[in-house]
Amino acid sequence: MASAAYLETDENLEALISRIEQKSRKIETLLKQSEPVEALKTALEGSPLKTRDERCKSANWIVVHRAMMAIRDIGGMFNSLDTEYYDILMKYLYRGLSTGDRPTCDQCLKIHEKLTERAGLGCILRSLADTVNTV
Repeated sequence: MASAAYLETDENLEALISRIEQKSRKIETLLKQSEPVEALKTALEGSPLKTRDERCKSANWIVVHRAMMAIRDIGGMFNSLDTEYYDILMKYLYRGLSTGDRPTCDQCLKIHEKLTERAGLGCILRSLADTVNTV
């Protein structure tokens, strides 16, 4: 029997997909306004960590990936990115590295280096050890 935390109905999943689509539109607007850090914050907010539905995870990854790839000043990004985003960002960096796509991996490694300098090794350990909240 599925635990209450993971009980997902089609209605809940459709609502989640709808929120991700709205987030995607907001991110595109922010990117057009040359605000990639705000776009990344928006992409990371409300990530469907507890869902087991791959459609939701993939849809949100696409949104986060779009925002992440738009970042040019990685050092400057961390001057604007609150620490509350560090652990979730690390999870998405590992997802990006798992794609094997060269430009994605290059960007993920650049961000990973700066994030590790900023957040320390604990951020990596929390990201890898947390098997409940997945991206």
